[in-house]
Amino acid sequence: MGEEKKMEKVERLKKKLEHWAEHNKEHAESFRKAAREAEKIGLVDVGRLLKEAAKSMDESSALLKEAMRELS
Repeated sequence: MGEEKKMEKVERLKKKLEHWAEHNKEHAESFRKAAREAEKIGLVDVGRLLKEAAKSMDESSALLKEAMRELS
């Protein structure tokens, strides 16, 4: 594969990673909001699980950002 073609693929991959990390952030925020709503109506376990899901999204985003740094 030529160097120019490789760089194009790297740039596309960077954009995907950036998009996914941002999308994960949005989901994590939605999960946290839903967790607060669940807790308000007494669904403590559901709230806890949603908070854990948000944390997992944050961790996933951190890995995606690390992958982006590797591409730089």
